[in-house]
Amino acid sequence: MNDPWNTLRQFTQARIAQGRAGCSLPTSALLDFQLAHAATRDAVHQPWAIDRFAKAVEMLGLEALILATPITSRVQYLLRPDLGRCLDEASRQRLKSRTAEAIDVALIISNGLSSTAVDSHGLALLEAIVDTYQRSGLRLGPVCLAPDGRVALSDEIGALLNARLAVIIVGERPGLSAADSLGIYLTYAPRIGNTDAERNCISNIRPPDGLPYQAAAAKLAYLIHEALQRGFSGVRLKDDMPKQLLG
Repeated sequence: MNDPWNTLRQFTQARIAQGRAGCSLPTSALLDFQLAHAATRDAVHQPWAIDRFAKAVEMLGLEALILATPITSRVQYLLRPDLGRCLDEASRQRLKSRTAEAIDVALIISNGLSSTAVDSHGLALLEAIVDTYQRSGLRLGPVCLAPDGRVALSDEIGALLNARLAVIIVGERPGLSAADSLGIYLTYAPRIGNTDAERNCISNIRPPDGLPYQAAAAKLAYLIHEALQRGFSGVRLKDDMPKQLLG
């Protein structure tokens, strides 16, 4: 007799049809769970090798600007999410001292809750995004690298850079089937005090098991165009992108 759950397993990484041994899981399923749990813990607690990442960004011909939050450790990052939403004073003054030329997009990258995600996919996703930006003629600021940041950190950075939009690439909260997922959050008219209802999110960027880089970049380009045309983002901005534009 064929179990339909076994067929469904090929379409998802979710833990379905694990089988059983008596009243418990088979050894193979238990070991797989423990491995995934260890990968998740590593993704959360591993520091981001930001200097190495910054050099890779500069090799793409882009300006990499390393910023910081008041966070001093990954443990503090988990316990004090409020500190991950703002810059430290040195970084704030560094941005204030820059020439305040208006730009279309402030692009920020943070390891967030998964350093593994940024190390695995961050640079390739950045390349795809910058390529779409350049073809769209958007004015870009520096690529801001901010370890231990939360999504709302993009509000302050975007405002200080006098940007029409803020885009943050961030490591998403790892689950027990995916520890390397990136998310992108877009906010029109960034300023301190923006709410999550004013953002659009593109999630689960982690090829080959999630959204491909080019598809994520195409989706972001579409949302940016619509936000600039309509003057808002978030729940008011509907995703009506034709599927064929995803490539």
